[in-house]
Amino acid sequence: MKKVVIVTGASRGIGKEIAVLLAEQGEKVVINYSSNTKAATATVNEITKKGGNAISIKADVSKKEEVVSLFNKTIAHYGNVDVLINNAGLLVMQFLKDATEKEFEDLFNVNVKGVFNTMQESFTKLSDNGSIINITSSTVKLMLPKYALYSATKAAVEQMTRVFSKEIGRGISVNAIAPGPTNTELFLEGKSEEFIQKLISQNVFGRIAEPSDIAKVVLFMVSNDSSWITGQIIPVNGGMV
Repeated sequence: MKKVVIVTGASRGIGKEIAVLLAEQGEKVVINYSSNTKAATATVNEITKKGGNAISIKADVSKKEEVVSLFNKTIAHYGNVDVLINNAGLLVMQFLKDATEKEFEDLFNVNVKGVFNTMQESFTKLSDNGSIINITSSTVKLMLPKYALYSATKAAVEQMTRVFSKEIGRGISVNAIAPGPTNTELFLEGKSEEFIQKLISQNVFGRIAEPSDIAKVVLFMVSNDSSWITGQIIPVNGGMV
């Protein structure tokens, strides 16, 4: 039986790549998005035109009631939820001394509270022997200037991942994948070519990742072949750190 997978923030970037790849493998995919209906619809259409099975559900993961609705609508449509992939996230680059209270709140509301909300809902609504995969970031270990708040949110998610893996039970695995620099709109926005080249020089393959590099690792983590892995943070960064 193919799995029902919720991918948060799946209308573009890494989330879209994950959703499309899983659908190509026959999984039933829920494209979650917070605002960009056009992009979410385009992603669903791309999947269905290839013979895949996908729907889109609008929900702001930072709001508990919308996460409850996301799970309930998925179960109403597909009958269950087997896999949760927490990909939705915000990135704000700012020196700590210049960061505003709003930037702090926005980052923690989506990146941390959003994961808290979805994992909490999964405690009772995820199928036995299912899996949770949280997308974090290799910046947690890099100590890059302007990444203090963003890295702090991802560090929080990594620790929740470790602890929740020992709390949820029912054969459910809980892991995180920590990508390095990846060729997405979210990553490239506001970055100079000089900065990107500096990051490229820090890995062993001489390039930044493509979203497909990350999606392929997620595909393995969704498969039954990874069922003995839980409570782990898996770096996917070309040896950067």
